[in-house]
Amino acid sequence: MKFLFTLVLMLACAATATFAADDTKPRLVMKAEKAHEQQLVTEAEQLQKAKAAAAATEAREQKLLEQQQHGDWEDSQRQKAVQQFSERELREQKYLKQARDAAKQERKIAEQEPEKLLQERQKPKP
Repeated sequence: MKFLFTLVLMLACAATATFAADDTKPRLVMKAEKAHEQQLVTEAEQLQKAKAAAAATEAREQKLLEQQQHGDWEDSQRQKAVQQFSERELREQKYLKQARDAAKQERKIAEQEPEKLLQERQKPKP
């Protein structure tokens, strides 16, 4: 009798272990599926973060390029200012030369007038 009881008990344990093992497989499959889903979600989040970082980097690069272009604009403005200064200086030199020439001409005229007056006075009047 004890033998029979032990045999039944062993069969019952074996059956329980078999059913329990079958029950564990679906749980493991469900855990694997959840882990896979979590992996996909994590990958999607990482992809979004990478895209956002790339966009931020591109924006910073664009801003730097614009600043460099403004630097080029500043250089061109400086060059224009230097050119305008040179042109103004050339005009001033031209005007000074014209003024000197005009002053020389006035001196010549002033020197010639007394001579002309003397000559006119010395001419007999008819």
